[in-house]
Amino acid sequence: MKERARELKAQGRRGSTAPADGEADALAKIAEMTEPDRSMARRLHAIITSISPSLAAKTWYGMPAYAKDGKVVCFFQSAQKFKSRYATLGFSDQANLDEGAMWPTSFALKELIADDEARIRALVKKAIG
Repeated sequence: MKERARELKAQGRRGSTAPADGEADALAKIAEMTEPDRSMARRLHAIITSISPSLAAKTWYGMPAYAKDGKVVCFFQSAQKFKSRYATLGFSDQANLDEGAMWPTSFALKELIADDEARIRALVKKAIG
């Protein structure tokens, strides 16, 4: 929550949610991560930002996140941040991933392989609909 408060304060000082500032903030958070999270986050950043110009990188609760029209659609949570055995690619309620009455909103990541990257591309494309 403290991270989110700092983000909102910085956003207020900037006067807007300038995409360039958000991207710099997200890349700075990625740079702070330890391996293997840093490599996964860098690769996810490249994948997600290449999918659509409507997605803007930013931070959200201290995590790199990607927003459409100012609303977070997906985010990366490092394993280190929550002392977990895996990192997480998560999707917010803004993501259009609905399938029936129940669907996944987060995915555990221990590493990224080509098949995973293809699946992530498909999920993000679907999420931004």
